[in-house]
Amino acid sequence: MTWVAGCSGWTPGDRDAARTRPGEAVSSLLATDLLADAFGRVHQTLPAVVDGLGTDDLVWRPDPGANSIGWLVWHLTRVQDDHVAGVADSDQIWTASGWNERFGLPYPTRTVGYGQSSGEVGNFVLDDPSLLTGYHAEVHEMTTGVIGSLSEEDYHRVVDPTFTPPVTAAVRLVSALNDITQHLGQAAYVRGLLQRRS
Repeated sequence: MTWVAGCSGWTPGDRDAARTRPGEAVSSLLATDLLADAFGRVHQTLPAVVDGLGTDDLVWRPDPGANSIGWLVWHLTRVQDDHVAGVADSDQIWTASGWNERFGLPYPTRTVGYGQSSGEVGNFVLDDPSLLTGYHAEVHEMTTGVIGSLSEEDYHRVVDPTFTPPVTAAVRLVSALNDITQHLGQAAYVRGLLQRRS
């Protein structure tokens, strides 16, 4: 597979599936189906971004200020884990299943990567590439279960009152999707740069 900068796999017809008529409420069933599909696309695409790469490739950075493929995949999975666990008011997979110990990263346990400096990103290490896909697979399984359990009322439930307006479960899930799809695209772009080196 050849990675092309800027290629997201999106087709114009995809956006039409999410449209409703003006003033029409989106049912919880439709919201659940759309969220499950969107998170599922990330889950299906992610393994191909890291497939066949060794540890040196996964921590390679195009320049000293850039993010590596491994860090980007870890970070997007940490964000998804954090946000979805927050919606469910449950423990994060990162600690509940011991992924923090398996990764053994030099970061505080609750770190998701947000706001890390270039130096902190450079401290990302990875001994076993399968940790990235394994952790993401378990987070995706949790995500699917949480989304499938949400009622229409749940989507309106406030999960973070510290913002104005307060953040609802629906907004938090869309925020997670926005973040992880951007980072997956970035990881694919860095893979393209990695392949072009030779």
